[in-house]
Amino acid sequence: MEGPEKLRRLAIMGAGSWGTALAIVLAPRFDEVRLWVREADLAERMRTTGENDLYLPGFRLPANVRVTTEIAEALDGVQIAVGAMPSHAARALWQQMLPHLDPSMALVSATKGLECETLLRISEVIEQVVSEKFPPQVAVLSGPSFAREVARGDPTALAVASRSEDLAARVQAAFSGPALRLYRNADVIGVELGAALKNVIAIGAGICHGLGLGGNTVAALVTRGLAEITRLAVAMGAKPSTLAGLAGLGDLVLTCTGQLSRNRSLGIELARGRSLPEILARMKMVAEGVNTCRAALELASRHRVELPICQQVHAVLFEGIAPREAVRALMERSLKGE
Repeated sequence: MEGPEKLRRLAIMGAGSWGTALAIVLAPRFDEVRLWVREADLAERMRTTGENDLYLPGFRLPANVRVTTEIAEALDGVQIAVGAMPSHAARALWQQMLPHLDPSMALVSATKGLECETLLRISEVIEQVVSEKFPPQVAVLSGPSFAREVARGDPTALAVASRSEDLAARVQAAFSGPALRLYRNADVIGVELGAALKNVIAIGAGICHGLGLGGNTVAALVTRGLAEITRLAVAMGAKPSTLAGLAGLGDLVLTCTGQLSRNRSLGIELARGRSLPEILARMKMVAEGVNTCRAALELASRHRVELPICQQVHAVLFEGIAPREAVRALMERSLKGE
């Protein structure tokens, strides 16, 4: 792979709010950014207006961002390909990308979630798909990052994780700039699980807020939520220190307390009495915590780990349990040491 000074062409596959924000913040770092858009009508509007009016209105695309609906065009000659699609679409899109990938490309997953059918992390999905053609170079990008704030240029710190320190360092050098600072991490498992599971806890935080509960409750939820995320991640091979970092505690605090959090907003609406199908029908973007909740509990069962908050979120989402009853169930669990 070429040095970071030669990484001049970037592909971002997925033009939701996160993919669009990445295109905006990374545009100054590259000669050209190709932004792949699934919806043809949206792509046409983006070319005409220079704005993603559906997922990230109010932000102009830089002149060197090229919008395309063609996967081959998006990936032609790029040095880095970033996957910014929802987790449920990851496998199918990486399979479509496969004929246009080559061993020199760095493949970066910016998807926060798990593949529900297989319980695989998204980097594992990428490796499974691409290994049919060649051994891939895969890194993972995660951390506390609301898309609107990234697009606005607010200083943001993220983790880039890879089993290859050289690859992590190259992506770090290519992406870091005045508004974005990347920290290397070798713990891919911890970074991906922290990114996925925090969305489930954030639904719980939204439920607490929607019930009118205060700071004490949310602080307890975040703290105990981090404990159960860490239990599962460590059981699966992660390092505890990773969950105390940007992709763990940092992302968890942001998603549980920030007003821009989709998963927190979904929890608020559940607490107000709206049904899950009704809430999802109104959402433009995916709340990853809904599907991740199921996968998390299956992983917990497999690894014999208790996830009491995730269990109660699942009960509210899928079992018809009232939000206030779920909170009471957590408080009435058998007493134990911290």
